[in-house]
Amino acid sequence: MTEVADPTVAEPAGKGADAIRARLPSLPTTPGVYRMLNAAGDVLYVGKAKNVRKRVTSYTHPERQSVRIRRMIQQTVALEIVTTETEAEALLLESDLIKRYAPRYNILLRDDKSFPMILVTGDHPYPQIVKYRGARSRPGQYFGPFASVWAVNDTLALLQRAFLLRTCSDNVFANRTRPCLLHQIKRCAAPCVGRVSAEDYRTLVEEARLFLQGDSQRIQQELATRMQAASDDLDFEAAAQFRDRIRALTWVQSRHEVFSAGLDEADVIAAHQDGGQTCVQVFFFRGGRSYGNRAYFPSHATEDTPAAILEAFLGQFYARTPPAKLILTSHTPPNRGLIEEALRVRAGRRVEVRKPSRGPKLGVIEHAVQNARDALARRMSESASQLRLLEGLAKALGLDGSPDRIEVYDNSHVSGTNAVGALIVVGREGFMRPAYRKFNIRRAGSGAASAGDDYDMMREVLERRFGRALREDPGRAGGGWPDLVLVDGGKGQLGVAKAVLEDLGIEDVALAAIAKGPDRNAGRERIFLPDRAQPIELDPKDPVLYFLQRIRDEAHRFAIGTHRNRRSKQVQRSILDDVPGIGGKRKRALLHHFGAAQAVAEAGVKDLEAVDGISRTTAKKIYDWFHPDT
Repeated sequence: MTEVADPTVAEPAGKGADAIRARLPSLPTTPGVYRMLNAAGDVLYVGKAKNVRKRVTSYTHPERQSVRIRRMIQQTVALEIVTTETEAEALLLESDLIKRYAPRYNILLRDDKSFPMILVTGDHPYPQIVKYRGARSRPGQYFGPFASVWAVNDTLALLQRAFLLRTCSDNVFANRTRPCLLHQIKRCAAPCVGRVSAEDYRTLVEEARLFLQGDSQRIQQELATRMQAASDDLDFEAAAQFRDRIRALTWVQSRHEVFSAGLDEADVIAAHQDGGQTCVQVFFFRGGRSYGNRAYFPSHATEDTPAAILEAFLGQFYARTPPAKLILTSHTPPNRGLIEEALRVRAGRRVEVRKPSRGPKLGVIEHAVQNARDALARRMSESASQLRLLEGLAKALGLDGSPDRIEVYDNSHVSGTNAVGALIVVGREGFMRPAYRKFNIRRAGSGAASAGDDYDMMREVLERRFGRALREDPGRAGGGWPDLVLVDGGKGQLGVAKAVLEDLGIEDVALAAIAKGPDRNAGRERIFLPDRAQPIELDPKDPVLYFLQRIRDEAHRFAIGTHRNRRSKQVQRSILDDVPGIGGKRKRALLHHFGAAQAVAEAGVKDLEAVDGISRTTAKKIYDWFHPDT
């Protein structure tokens, strides 16, 4: 894709429609992508257009726009433009920029995790079959995507039973001297010790490929023929092995032929909308079998239609996931032809987007819509329960209203070392894990831990968190400010939090601290408030108390996990890491030669010089580093 950046990105005077209007004369009339920016430089909205100037002109009439877009226009002070050769390229760039910046006023696909695949490796004489996730950098043939790790593991288990392919790493393969347990339970042909010839193993690999491509019927027929031939030759052991493989194939076919409607390679994407929320269900069909499904809940404005949401979803979803040849949708995207052209550019082949109106494919869509309806109903039920808990919390703490965003803080360390602070976020939809943050404590002492250490750590974390918030979003337009700050601890931690917010001039964020009761008994927690002398003690069976315990424990879990990761990284460090000019390759050579880092520190110049890749000059530097006084 050819991109030409607009060289005249100047911030116009004014704000809102006036700022946009002042920029119109310099805008191109070619295809491109535009970004709306606020005063802090944050991207508010990303849009595409066949004619950038014509499209942006529409924003100079806010009264004709939806409520969401009117709010975006009011905050806009600058524009950034990137021109493209075609409108399809603009669509691709728009999707990439939306994923990068997550603009507040765009329809957002919030879960962008990659999908697992199955890889039949191509860089070894005896190919390995493995679960794979990430860039397709390793040679071999990839099959998928699968909607979940469970779906991949299920298929791998079948492939082991039916085709006896190895799953061990190349290193394990090279060092085996006898068959492993998988061979004993008839899950591997044991090519590592020569229990199967290279030619026979290649046949097994080819059969597995054909199966994953959907040609299982032909494989079953060939296995049945070979089973009969083995039986005629009175080789009953071989015949039994063929029988077991046929049974495995029959078993998986009976499980995966439901709702396939004869689809060979297709993605089925259906949306259901209710109560201002939308669920998008994605089903994968490959090789005539279902590879599972996953539900998504895009962030969008109330007035956005299912068709518009699906169009935005398709652009963002396929930014990282390869599209199938056929995409069936429950609603026709407004720019279906443009979507097809953009996906063709991304996939390098033709991609068809179709809304079926009759026949078996319509049944598949109706099944997907029903799944979307059920998933949205479950989510709305959970959200209603969460809202009741937030309302109960507001009542218990005397807040003006139920909080939309709660930030919970905790820290973790061992005798003051490897100290970390942790922030988790809870909202109306539960834990907001993408908003979690960890802080490496910079001011922690190296001596024994004390209450003062804990207070100083909490003070540092809160100063850094809210100091940055004041710099980056002083107007609180970004939606990242909390309504309630909850700290793990008692009066001391609460006092620290109160002092930090007062020093920063923040007066409208509610504060509370939660501490375990006498003898640190769970269930008798006490809640401390800034202007209340005595702590609040909720009934042990109160759902609000369970809610507080759960979010406090989540903060504790996140803090402990962060601390352990930092500590393990420190343990893995070597004294060689601090030697100037010693990179990973030289470090490995030194450790391989001497066996231990301490032995390197004690070695002489001539001994160091004997190591491959270590010149006399480098050897002298290493020696001088460990013997500065000689």
